[in-house]
Amino acid sequence: MDSAPRLDAIGLVVSDMAASLAFYRRLGLDVPAGAGTAPHVEATLPGGTRVLWDTEEVVRSFDPRWTRPRGGDRIGLAFRCASPAAVDATYEMLVAAGHRGHLEPWDAVWGQRYAVVLDPDGCGVSLFADAGPATGAAPEAGSGASDAGAAPEAGSGASDAV
Repeated sequence: MDSAPRLDAIGLVVSDMAASLAFYRRLGLDVPAGAGTAPHVEATLPGGTRVLWDTEEVVRSFDPRWTRPRGGDRIGLAFRCASPAAVDATYEMLVAAGHRGHLEPWDAVWGQRYAVVLDPDGCGVSLFADAGPATGAAPEAGSGASDAGAAPEAGSGASDAV
């Protein structure tokens, strides 16, 4: 029997549960209906890994020294889209719904169509799909009209999609 730990869940600490759940529903996560006022919510992904949402208050209830992170992202979620066109459409759908775009879609040098949008807590969420040969450099953070003053994302994001 293998006794090595197995990654079972990815936890997100959120300031506004309803806004966060609405964002991730738009990305296709099967979030329980009516969960917007709950302090803790779980959704199971097709492969069995769970996504957990906890409000800041819940986290402070067992870790009173917890503070909201500052600075760049330390971990990121990346969503594979069906095609390069789906990256563009998903990015536009999220921005049209009021979420802040961080990096508009571009053909990345690592062979993917790539974009980054910010979730309601300002965390970068990558959108990507396999693409043909790269045709352009990464857009500068803050260059898009939809950026709305977002802070630059640390790193190129290439490791998010691997």
